[in-house]
Amino acid sequence: QVQLVESGGGLAQAGGSLRLSCVASGRTFSTYAMGWFRQAPGKERESVAGINWTGGFTVYADSVKGRFTISRDNAKNTVYLQMNSLKPEDTAVYYCAPANLRSRSITPAFDSWGQGTQVTVSS
Repeated sequence: QVQLVESGGGLAQAGGSLRLSCVASGRTFSTYAMGWFRQAPGKERESVAGINWTGGFTVYADSVKGRFTISRDNAKNTVYLQMNSLKPEDTAVYYCAPANLRSRSITPAFDSWGQGTQVTVSS
């Protein structure tokens, strides 16, 4: 089982940027596709972005396409989420997790989550 620690969240103004990081423990990290998910207060958790194990395939939710970029560094057991042109509706707790990817969908591979990192975007 992979254990994950997210960081990099904080307060940003609309139009600003943040970069999230997710460090994984375990030697099998590089074999997993990974995803970023988020949950806003009172809402269900939703998928944001996913990346396959090589980094050569990525999927994005329509709401973040063109603004967010997911990447990974398997040598550092880390997956990143670069968030640009932030909007108030991006405010949520962001989680990373192993994921199943399809051409248009990202779903969590396991029902296991870290503590997440809070992103708050002010207007």
